[in-house]
Amino acid sequence: MSAAPQIVIASPLDSVATAILPIGAGSIVAVPGGGLHAVEPIAAGHKIALRAHAPGEIVIKLGQGIGVARDAIGVGAHVHSHNLAFVPDLSRTAPPAPLAAPSRRTAIFDGYVRDDGRVGTRNFVGVLTSVNCAATVARRIADHFTPERLMAWPGVDGVVAFGHMSGCGMAKAGAGIDNLRRTIGGYARNPNFAGIVLVGLGCEVNQIDDLVAHEALETGGRLVTLGIQDAGGTRAAIAAGIAAVEALLDRASTARRTSVSAANLTLGLQCGASDGYSALTANPALGRAVDLLVAAGGRAILSETPEIFGAQSLLLDRAVDTRVAAALCDKVAWWRDHANASGMTLDANPSPGNIAGGITTILEKSLGAVAKSGSSPLADVVDYAAPVTVPGLTFMDTPGYDPCSATGQIAGGATLIAFTTGRGSVFGSKPAPTLKLASNSALAQRMAEDIDIDCGQLLSGAATLDQLGEKIFAALLATASGKPTASERNGIGDDEFVPWVPGAWM
Repeated sequence: MSAAPQIVIASPLDSVATAILPIGAGSIVAVPGGGLHAVEPIAAGHKIALRAHAPGEIVIKLGQGIGVARDAIGVGAHVHSHNLAFVPDLSRTAPPAPLAAPSRRTAIFDGYVRDDGRVGTRNFVGVLTSVNCAATVARRIADHFTPERLMAWPGVDGVVAFGHMSGCGMAKAGAGIDNLRRTIGGYARNPNFAGIVLVGLGCEVNQIDDLVAHEALETGGRLVTLGIQDAGGTRAAIAAGIAAVEALLDRASTARRTSVSAANLTLGLQCGASDGYSALTANPALGRAVDLLVAAGGRAILSETPEIFGAQSLLLDRAVDTRVAAALCDKVAWWRDHANASGMTLDANPSPGNIAGGITTILEKSLGAVAKSGSSPLADVVDYAAPVTVPGLTFMDTPGYDPCSATGQIAGGATLIAFTTGRGSVFGSKPAPTLKLASNSALAQRMAEDIDIDCGQLLSGAATLDQLGEKIFAALLATASGKPTASERNGIGDDEFVPWVPGAWM
């Protein structure tokens, strides 16, 4: 990346640059080898043409095509949605990088080693529900355990309830109930929970006994089940749930952190409220940290299938075998068909905030989304909320909606979430803490209480990509060892449980 005072050029192949600061019409912008005359105002984060483009010519950013010129675009013009068109299956403009053998690295953190050998980064007790009808009971159980009451159980991070909008009025078989059961089962197994109370009503489609059998969960010990109808109603069920949580808290409070290898970490990768800087700073910096985690033997989960559309070739180049490559192609094809059947296109994905921040097409957004995954081989592709067991990088099929995608990752075993943002997302999650990375320093300063790391240092020259990657990796290890994140200090994460439940409700 070469930086000038007002712009950043990500690749020598690029035909556009990104404005670091607002550029006024008539300004002369320094570029390698001379000056560039801005013929119109360019907002910070937006693109300026480095050369002329004929109608239909590919516009290149980050060394890849992000769309084609709708009309002729002159040198120094603003390049955005008014003159840049999305074209599906845009051919690659840069050759694939050779697939390097992963390096090796030693790293440790202090985590909770559970009875099954898996390692958590937090020590929660959870109250899960089989059906929405049990949501209030679950919430009342968790609300009983105020910070004052929890002082009786030192070392416990809290009691958290997760309700959802499904569990009944749905088919007894198929993708909907399978996804819901995998999600609940995955949360029940997540090592950031010391214990779980699973609450149901009693007459729902998603019966607790069927859920337990489907997910091969073991009741007793760290998992207690509770039926509201069997308990005698709302108040009786709340009282029984409180008693069950108290017993689990006794167990949780005996847990102690132990020094373990970073190979025990599973990191979920998210980006939301992105901007034109995201693909230049926060996402590639997180990618460097992911490579360090993989080198230490850990696991990382890239998701949000609609948001890799158009850039999937960059992942296919890194697939470890044809099975993994074919699985990824199948997931992308399903989403293309799903969008078409719904009267949508995948290029409808950039949100109004993304567009205002300088992102024009899904191709441009996808390049940034893929950058979060670093350069390690793609080791596996899994369904939504499926267990992630293979060391290295795994792709999980999820929607692009951040809370829904992160829910699937946590169900798959993520014990940490790293979340990049350019516009200012306030996302957080439990039981897996979320570390927030800002793509630009203005955001990091404006929303300082929500941001953990300022990746805008890359634009100012205060840090290199490698230095930021090391900083993020160190922050991940510190978070895994118990250091609170900004979202944890803000108390975020109780309501961000959003299982993906496709299918009709009846």
